[in-house]
Amino acid sequence: MLQTPKLTRNQELVFQVLSDTDVPLSAYAVLSRLDETGLRAPLQVYRALEKLMTYGLVHRIECLNAFVVCSHAGNDCNGVVAFAICDSCGHVTEFPEIAIERRLKRWSRDHSFRPEKLTVEMRGLCDECQSRDPHP
Repeated sequence: MLQTPKLTRNQELVFQVLSDTDVPLSAYAVLSRLDETGLRAPLQVYRALEKLMTYGLVHRIECLNAFVVCSHAGNDCNGVVAFAICDSCGHVTEFPEIAIERRLKRWSRDHSFRPEKLTVEMRGLCDECQSRDPHP
């Protein structure tokens, strides 16, 4: 288990906002929830998010341009990060996917490609939203 560095005030505030929600938030949505804390500039939030991602505490959901708290924060998460994103309720589930990770690493090795980041984003409907959807 990796040791989490001491967070700055801004990093703690941003992390808390993301921890208190079930859906990914854009940097501007985070900023709007921090209005009473003194954070006013988007750059303050972006800097905090960047550090939180560096520390492995937060992930960026590329297809949504939004951020979520890492579900296994504090552990080494250098492998593939996979997400299932519900298009109806917005819930995001992070899960390990060893088979995909192995395949991507093998392809990268075979093609002399050095990946900087491995992220898989799958969009659809979660089980709960499927049960409410009249069109199966």
